Amino acid sequence: MQKRIKSATQKFTLPVLLSALLLMACPDTYSQAVKKQIIKTIIIDPGHGYPTLNAHGKYSYESDLTLAFGQALAKKIQDSLPDVKVLMTRNDRNDAGGIANPRDANRYRANFANENHGDLFISIHCNDAPAKHHSEIIDYKTSTYYTGKGKKRKKHTKRVPVYRYWTTPSDVTGTETFIWAINKNDSKIQFVQSNTAVDTTELQGEQTDSTAEDLFDSPEARIMASLRTKKYFDRSLMLADLVQNEFIRQGRVNRGVKQRNNEGIWVLQATAMPSILVEAGFITNPEEEDYMNSDLGKEEVSSAIFNAVLMYKKNVEAGKITEAAGSGQQQ
Repeated sequence: MQKRIKSATQKFTLPVLLSALLLMACPDTYSQAVKKQIIKTIIIDPGHGYPTLNAHGKYSYESDLTLAFGQALAKKIQDSLPDVKVLMTRNDRNDAGGIANPRDANRYRANFANENHGDLFISIHCNDAPAKHHSEIIDYKTSTYYTGKGKKRKKHTKRVPVYRYWTTPSDVTGTETFIWAINKNDSKIQFVQSNTAVDTTELQGEQTDSTAEDLFDSPEARIMASLRTKKYFDRSLMLADLVQNEFIRQGRVNRGVKQRNNEGIWVLQATAMPSILVEAGFITNPEEEDYMNSDLGKEEVSSAIFNAVLMYKKNVEAGKITEAAGSGQQQ
């Protein structure tokens, strides 16, 4: 096996590295030299699903709302972009693939997106925040205590407060969109490398007896996967910014584009394509729960993501990457 890998490396180093260097040094020239990417398949992932535990408000569950948002988004894309295939990771109340274990359901999501060669992965969720805890003194009572021992033992009294405790729902509000954390980049590269078909356009005219396995295992394949991952990151950031801008236009509170570095978001780094996760609002906030359950809320949430997808598709297929606001806030 090592001999085969070495042989493939020797034969493909020059053409592949030249392509890589051309892409890094002259991205505009490179984009003109290759065929424009067409957005053919969009994967929509309504987060959670029964029986997986998920966020809930006073009367509704995250999994039901994300399904409604996802189905509305899918219909908008299908109606406006009939040439684009739209696939849902789930289309009923059950978790993805009808799987009860949430970790296995997430693996199904990523595998589903990769096996269907998605050009874009959009996961939709609802946020939650802990309830607010309150207390107040409502009375005082006399408390007895003793000090000393034997004949020196003395009785004491003191007044101590009596508290009333209660909670109120969280008042945190707003939308935020996540991209994969930059410290998970190596993981993303691995998934991109293992889920990308071998592109032999650079190898035309070469005589070789190597296999696809050689190419996947070669240093050149790692370089190309790294370049492709960087492109996916830029496009993910662009789409995330576009989504948040659409929410701003609707008057929603903007919590920004973020990376969750503390633990990452596995489906974002495990999908070999540009990928985002949209938090459509806080279901634990009564006002946002009512809004997201309303016809207006479902229409506006799906429209915000849809309009962002249209602009993203236009930019990508024109070979344009808009200037993003930043690399995303880190959590």
